[in-house]
Amino acid sequence: MRRRRAAVAAGFCASFLLGSVLNVLFAPGSEPPRPGQSPEPSPAPGPGRRGGRGELARQIRARYEEVQRYSRGGPGPGAGRPERRRLMDLAPGGPGLQRPRPPWARPLPDGAPGWPPAPGPGSPGPGPRLGCAALRNVSGAQYVGSGYTKAVYRVRLPGGAAVALKAVDFSGHDLGSCVREFGVRRGCYRLAAHKLLKEMVLLERLRHPNVLQLYGYCYQDSEDIPDTLTTITELGAPVEMIQLLQTSWEDRFRICLSLGRLLHHLAHSPLGSVTLLDFRPRQFVLVDGELKVTDLDDARVEETPCAGSADCILEFPARNFTLPCSAHGWCEGMNEKRNLYNAYRFFFTYLLPHSAPPSLRPLLDSIVNATGELAWGVDETLAQLEKVLHLYRSGQYLQNSTASSSTEYQRIPDSTIPQEDYRCWPSYHHGGCLLSVFNLAEAVDVCESHAQCRAFVVTNQTTWTGRQLVFFKTGWSQVVPDPNKTTYVKASG
Repeated sequence: MRRRRAAVAAGFCASFLLGSVLNVLFAPGSEPPRPGQSPEPSPAPGPGRRGGRGELARQIRARYEEVQRYSRGGPGPGAGRPERRRLMDLAPGGPGLQRPRPPWARPLPDGAPGWPPAPGPGSPGPGPRLGCAALRNVSGAQYVGSGYTKAVYRVRLPGGAAVALKAVDFSGHDLGSCVREFGVRRGCYRLAAHKLLKEMVLLERLRHPNVLQLYGYCYQDSEDIPDTLTTITELGAPVEMIQLLQTSWEDRFRICLSLGRLLHHLAHSPLGSVTLLDFRPRQFVLVDGELKVTDLDDARVEETPCAGSADCILEFPARNFTLPCSAHGWCEGMNEKRNLYNAYRFFFTYLLPHSAPPSLRPLLDSIVNATGELAWGVDETLAQLEKVLHLYRSGQYLQNSTASSSTEYQRIPDSTIPQEDYRCWPSYHHGGCLLSVFNLAEAVDVCESHAQCRAFVVTNQTTWTGRQLVFFKTGWSQVVPDPNKTTYVKASG
């Protein structure tokens, strides 16, 4: 009886939690900007409130125009030509999306070109574009985190795929400070929702393997409040630097290479050179080992105008840089250099050099030093990172570094050693010594360099670079059959 009562109570609590999360996610009491409609002035604030109706309306108008600008094409030097068709047309009276009837059924625009595929059952893959209908029967809702403006939730779609949902955080600092200043909750929501709308447009315009995929969005009515906005995106894992420092160098290098490719894309994007004003590890996620930027509401396309180099000072906590002012009145490369130095101070300096193959360290040190001094741009930085990848993936870094061993190893095919593990760092397995090698000669070299190594087991698993994973062992007292592995033991005992 007690077990039954406990089960009923647990089910009730789970249902309550799911309902609470979705209620917060689609909470009423505010009205986001509606595509195809210009923002209207908000009601005047109540007595005793600071600010005024005009100031809030001005801020809403400024954010609205920014979203409209990015949806059509980026301003400023280096901006690409606008696409013929856009994610949405925000111009007042333009051919934007129509208000849903019923509110759950607002689909993605059929005319939107090149949308990334929505996740199919079980994992991301080809499938229909996601709209409000996809959110009717979500399960397993979990709060992931929140920032200045938005809250993020993890949900599972009816087909089994997990996605992320983003919405304005009604308890967040952005909305709360606006309400305290202007006293108009609906108008303040409109102001905050434009940041979410801006991010949605940028995710679409800046599509790249290292930019989080936008799967869809939903405008739904909630009670008497129309068009509450939720975006549906690819789900990633938060970037935890402490955990990354404990991973293999190969995985850490992959993150730095992902970042280099992303910064190169941002510097040459269709909108122009894009800078991330809020550049911290928490603005990124990991998806299958690849680093992807997820937070774009604080991105900026416009370069800094200047009258002279004194207007082009790039300030950071540890040091400042002075960049040249171009003849056209723009600080040359400021967006690109800001991204690059932030990549150096948050990622490269911690993840690139440590526990790297000795023959690659001089090149890695030059990358870290050059980005720390802003001696290179993103083009040269990426070229050097790609060079490291080529040397590592091709095995050229092993030239003159792997000595021929005088120790003979006996090969035992279709076998493994289930125990007799020892720990090494960094390892792909916390309970043993599991490393990647380019070939058999490197495996022998690693075993010879570990005093406790007496045998190793070559698996059929490979890393993202195609290198084989190998377990290193202290002995071979018990060798058992395994068709997917090959064991090598020291013949001299």
